[in-house]
Amino acid sequence: MSLLVVGLSHRSAPVSVLERAALTADAQVKLVQDTVAAEPATEAAVLATCNRIELYADVDKFHAGVAELSTLLAQHSGVGLDELTPYLYVHYEDRAVHHLFSVACGLDSMVVGEGQILGQIKDSLARAQDLHSAGRLLNDLFQQALRVGKRAHSETGIDRAGQSLVTFGLEQLAAGADVQAWARGKKALVIGAGSMSSLAAATLARAGVGEIVIANRTGERAERLAEILNEGSDQGVLARAVPMGAVSGELTRADVVVSCTGATGLVLSAGAVATAVQDRVVDQVPDAAAGRGAVAQPGGGGVPPAPTRAALGGTIARGLATEADARGLAEPEDGCPLDLPAVQQGFSVMGEAAVAGMDAATLEQHAVWVDNGDVDRREAARRGPEADAELITALAATVATVGRIPERRKAEPVVEAPRPAPVLFLLDLAMPRDIDAAVHRLAGVRLVDIESLAEASADAPMAADVDQVRRIVADEVAAFGAALRAAHITPTVVALRTMAADVVANEIARLEGRLPGLDDKHRSEITQTVKRVVDKLLHAPTVRVKQLAAEPGGAGYADALRTLFDLDQEAVAAVSRAEGADDEPENSKNRGPA
Repeated sequence: MSLLVVGLSHRSAPVSVLERAALTADAQVKLVQDTVAAEPATEAAVLATCNRIELYADVDKFHAGVAELSTLLAQHSGVGLDELTPYLYVHYEDRAVHHLFSVACGLDSMVVGEGQILGQIKDSLARAQDLHSAGRLLNDLFQQALRVGKRAHSETGIDRAGQSLVTFGLEQLAAGADVQAWARGKKALVIGAGSMSSLAAATLARAGVGEIVIANRTGERAERLAEILNEGSDQGVLARAVPMGAVSGELTRADVVVSCTGATGLVLSAGAVATAVQDRVVDQVPDAAAGRGAVAQPGGGGVPPAPTRAALGGTIARGLATEADARGLAEPEDGCPLDLPAVQQGFSVMGEAAVAGMDAATLEQHAVWVDNGDVDRREAARRGPEADAELITALAATVATVGRIPERRKAEPVVEAPRPAPVLFLLDLAMPRDIDAAVHRLAGVRLVDIESLAEASADAPMAADVDQVRRIVADEVAAFGAALRAAHITPTVVALRTMAADVVANEIARLEGRLPGLDDKHRSEITQTVKRVVDKLLHAPTVRVKQLAAEPGGAGYADALRTLFDLDQEAVAAVSRAEGADDEPENSKNRGPA
């Protein structure tokens, strides 16, 4: 049997696909059950986080295993196989081990070095053990991954390379400011009471927020989290629990919102957020970090008014003026109502760079002046018919070559209007998302979600300790592979020694039949002598075959041993089953990282 992992993550798939493929807790259980029920797999476990979905299995056929696991992932995620396949990655045997160990160390996380993944791996193993889908291979693999992750964090400075997703998200909300200074005194609303939400609440408490409100569908969990925060807070943070129905009211009071629930639909709509900030957005210092959206008017709920006819007229007038300037008509012409040298904006056919300035009446005067033909006639007179003929000939030649008329106008860069400073900060750590992505366009609001975190982390610097962690992973992968290969041959060695013991017992029985008068002392001495001879003959071959089997490519030594000594395959399988049964109770109890 061989280890196989099929999955997708933030590195292989866009957030929109990850969001649609996200698995509920029930779907994860059903996926594991269906995987072990499938023919190629005997063990299975699912590792599902906010930015990855991976299915691990022990399979007997590679190609059949890949096909089956991919199909099952598509079925349970609800994303069609044709659509999902381009984003899937496959790791097999040592590469699969290397992948999980790298994940456990935080090397494959969105924020390099974050330690939350260890708890998620532990939960994945516990789920597989509860479902009895984790046998010897996956038990050993996941427990070793937990040990490797803890070793990486204790022996290196990988923690300095990154931090938890919560901390990174709060840093993005603060837009470069010190998080504690930014958070001090703010009112926070945390939606959800799971592990990620609890971490967010604890992080906000340490940062010095003045109040934390916990909203959760299960009221008892929200109340328990609020009690923990109140009991463990040294900063005097007030924490209280509210039902989910009170979220809209609390949203109007909150300064910071962190949401991470298991809901399959949106928890906060753009309309609800707009209503919450409707009377809080004022025309204040522009927010340079917001990046997206338009300027909101006071009391407008973040929705900008439609451009007036005068504003559009001003834009078009500036476009005409700049076009005239390009023709060499920068000086005001007789009768032209435009002050051409004063126009600084670029030409835009669609009027994207609309600004206030030229009223509709002036624009209409300019249109009448242009319609009189003064500009076109003067320009045509300056060119002459010969110049027009050359231009037409050149254009015809270009069309004949490229098959179309080229666009020669240089595209105008989009100039975004400044936004007011945000009054509400939202951090969405859920997958699928809890907060409507349309909130990005609301003025007075800053939203950081998984997608924007992925963009921000792409250029994050990696500490030198990462190289040390990679060496640890490589060493641990080699050690795990050697142990796995050695363990693979152990049942064959045990079967060989069992066969040798049976041969000794049969020969001693024959000797007793031929020498019935043999006393106990001599019988015992003869028995021990024969056993010592057999043990010495088998010692060197069995020790050496274990060493050879532990090396890469050593899997064939077990087959060679069975062939040379004519061992019964069923006897070897019986040893394997017995060892697996002996290991199961211990593994099922030990669900924590070693």
